[in-house]
Amino acid sequence: MFHNKKILLVEDNPDDIEMTLRTFRKNNIMNEIIVKCDGKEALDFFFGKDGIADKKNHGFPILILLDLKLPKIDGLEVLKKLRADERTRLIPVVILTSSKEPGDLLSCYRLGCNSYIRKPVDFTQFTDIVKQLGLFWLIMNEVQHL
Repeated sequence: MFHNKKILLVEDNPDDIEMTLRTFRKNNIMNEIIVKCDGKEALDFFFGKDGIADKKNHGFPILILLDLKLPKIDGLEVLKKLRADERTRLIPVVILTSSKEPGDLLSCYRLGCNSYIRKPVDFTQFTDIVKQLGLFWLIMNEVQHL
């Protein structure tokens, strides 16, 4: 299931996308990173007409970094649909958001996210968090290969 070790970044803020990509490169995390800028694009990537969920040799990402406040379809709905489908249920999903709403935190864990991280406003703190995410989820964490 996780053969290609791709990362899916679902984020609509161009600055956050660039900082995330730059931080991964700077820390020698060379996984392919697929960027989707709204919830509809993310769900189409998996379940759309040409989505990977229906392909025989699917290359599911090893990790999904998901923002909550997305255009078209919000991150909570994306998470709900990913967890409802047997093909995508076990992919680790890390919520990476600026939301400080206690309800968002609770909803994400109830829907099955693996981690919930608030994006710091400070550039250095943001890059440190992305670096730690990469180290943990891509190097230290073991995934189930289906």
